[in-house]
Amino acid sequence: MQHFTPENFQSCTIGMLLGRAALVKDRILDSHLQDFGVTAAQFKVLIIVSQYGVDTPAELCRFLSLDSGSMTRMLDRLEQKGLIARSRCPQDRRQVRLELTADGDVLAGQLPQIGASAMNELVGVLAPDELKTLEKILTKVLLAAGDAVTALRVEAQ
Repeated sequence: MQHFTPENFQSCTIGMLLGRAALVKDRILDSHLQDFGVTAAQFKVLIIVSQYGVDTPAELCRFLSLDSGSMTRMLDRLEQKGLIARSRCPQDRRQVRLELTADGDVLAGQLPQIGASAMNELVGVLAPDELKTLEKILTKVLLAAGDAVTALRVEAQ
């Protein structure tokens, strides 16, 4: 369905609203993570490694839509903080494997509560049925746009 034309595009706010929501979500998450010494971006890496079993930088890049240079810098920071360890794959030395350190594992155990608090702050104004509708609409849009991560999540349900 064509909702927008060049004539009405000036009044289109959906792109701005989606972008602002993502920025505000990360700002709220940053405030909840401040005492733990990690950022929202680092939270995403830790939660993906711990909850989704992603164990290579290449998989993380695909999952987060980041380039390899950005991912390398992110992993460098997490390694310096003692939260992630990198090692060469014994079968293929070209591949790097990721795993949480003991400290990373402890923090990963706290991330669901931290994330839940942050998301409640963001969407706490919505009634339960409104939140369900928002999730359903965003899932529909992302699936139609071919988002592989959303497709994997829907398949897993």
